[in-house]
Amino acid sequence: MDMSREQITREAARLLYSRKVKEYKDAKEMAAKDLGTRSLPSNYDIAIELDNLTEEHEGSERLSRLVEMRRIALEVMRRLWDYDPVLIGSVWRGTNRQGSDIDIVVYHDDPEIVKENLREYNIIVIDKKTFILSGLPRSSAHLTLQVKEYPVEVVIRPLHDKEYYKDERCDVYGDIKRGLKLPELEKLIQTDPLRRFIPKRRSR
Repeated sequence: MDMSREQITREAARLLYSRKVKEYKDAKEMAAKDLGTRSLPSNYDIAIELDNLTEEHEGSERLSRLVEMRRIALEVMRRLWDYDPVLIGSVWRGTNRQGSDIDIVVYHDDPEIVKENLREYNIIVIDKKTFILSGLPRSSAHLTLQVKEYPVEVVIRPLHDKEYYKDERCDVYGDIKRGLKLPELEKLIQTDPLRRFIPKRRSR
């Protein structure tokens, strides 16, 4: 990687870590503009730098937080057992940082039924989103919960989309976003609660 790309990588990671921007694309473009270059690094390279930056700033506290967040995910997923919940995002990957939320995906055609299973939690908001993915319209409902000091987002996708998302690839790492199902998360917490799921290089 040339020097200008290395500089953009570090600056983009810094922008993401400080949460001045949320999207990798925006972080790259802002860093490139500030440094006066067009040589853009890959999302993967930025993700690795962001992970290193997080480790530098948060150290062992990050590890204890990861275990606690995975335990909270397990607790929530047990209440959603009937809907085949999957833990995704940074808590699955093991790349969490301060301010990260816990991302869980389920499939059901009625978000209110899923919401009823979570009535004991403080549900902050339920939001419905429509978007275009691979040229086709998609929709999902998003439940945001607060469990202890951690935000939990439960994404509810229609049942007919389940097969479509089976081979969904990650925009950052390039691998398939397999996540962890409930039995897998239970086993992980018992045997290797700090395990990370990051490919050694970007998958194609």
